[in-house]
This record gives sequence, structure tokens and C-alpha cells, in this order.
Amino acid sequence: MTTAGQPRKLRVGIIISGGGSNMAALVAATKRAEFPAEAVLVLSNRADAGGLAKATAAGVPAVVISHKGFPDRERFEMALHAELVRHGVELVCLAGFMRLLTPWFIGQWKNRMINIHPSLLPAYPGLHTHARALRDGVKLAGCTVHFVREEMDTGPVVAQAAVPVLAGDTPDGLAARVLAAEHRLYPHALDLVASGRTRIVTREDGGEQVEILGEAAPPAAMIWPRTA
Repeated sequence: MTTAGQPRKLRVGIIISGGGSNMAALVAATKRAEFPAEAVLVLSNRADAGGLAKATAAGVPAVVISHKGFPDRERFEMALHAELVRHGVELVCLAGFMRLLTPWFIGQWKNRMINIHPSLLPAYPGLHTHARALRDGVKLAGCTVHFVREEMDTGPVVAQAAVPVLAGDTPDGLAARVLAAEHRLYPHALDLVASGRTRIVTREDGGEQVEILGEAAPPAAMIWPRTA
């Protein structure tokens, strides 16, 4: 229900497969009165996902739809889609969902589904991002929130956060610092999208990018676009 004098919040569904730390960060952000979105559903394909208990404790409905109960990906995703629609979800946030989605599902939620990835895309899509970054000797790692497209870890970038690589870093140590940045970045990106401050535009070369309405040039801070 919309409180008198307050704008309606965008209804968000979050899909997870594991512990749900990014989901918990998103839900915590949506509890703020001024935040433009509300979490109305957490979905998991695994009944043992630790994030389910976190969602329930936060007062968000948590539903399990196991992919093992369906003969193929398409019918599993149809069940996911039906549950999202049943809860009136308007935007999907993937937060550690460990299954590739079919073009059908992505098409149903085109420009209404975002994902977080633990690298500065387009660098290091896929798995083992931190080990690959350390192997290559990069000085900055980080994370990216992007709109979902059919190719894995592509799609126009909403926001990124950079994390310095330290001398003697291990994949686990770097991963922990990147995850802390993810917990700040994902709510920031959701805020931008849910408030209507993002617009996807097509470049002259045919590629897509996100314009941030009302944002100045990227500052020296590690998070872009800047936090409020």
C-alpha cells in the first residue's frame, strides 16, 4: 500500500541460489522510507539456500522453486516467471543465482532485470574472476551491476565499484573485499534504476549503454555513479 504523500515504490523480486548476502543488502536498503523500491519476493532454486531464512527474518516472502522438479530449463523458468508475476514483481534482481537463463526468460524481463558480477566488466566475465585478475597482475578489481542480456555477463552497465588489488592478495582475500563493495554498489544501482534515473540508449556502433539522468561526470570516488 502507498502511504499518503509518498510515491509508489517499485516492486522488486530477488532471485538467489546461496547465502544471499547481496539479497540481504538489497532488502535492508528497501526498508528505508525514502528508497524507491520494495522487496516483495525472494526466489531460490535451492531449498538449502541460506538466503531464504534471511529473507523470512526480514519479512519478505521466500519461495523455493527447485530446478530439479522440472524436465527442462524452459519449464523451470516458466514457473519462476509465473511466481514473479503472481507477486506483482516489476523488476528482477539476480543476486547469486547460479543458473544460466534462457533467451525466453531474459526476453520476458528485458530492461527489467539486473545482475551483479564480481569484476569490472567487460573484464573477466564468467567464473574464477579474482584468480584470473590476480594472475594477470591487474591493479584494480571490482564489481559491476548491469542489465541482463542473452550473452552471459553482458548488457549495459548501470554502475561499477573498483577495489584496489593489494600486494600479496589471494583470491579469497580479494573476493571478500569485492563482496563488501558489492553490498554498497547493488543498493545504489537499484536506487538509480527504481527511481527512473537510468535510460538505456543505443550508440552509433549499435551497442547499448546506460545514461544516468541528473548525474555529473564520474568523481574520484571508487563507486560510479557517485552515491548520494
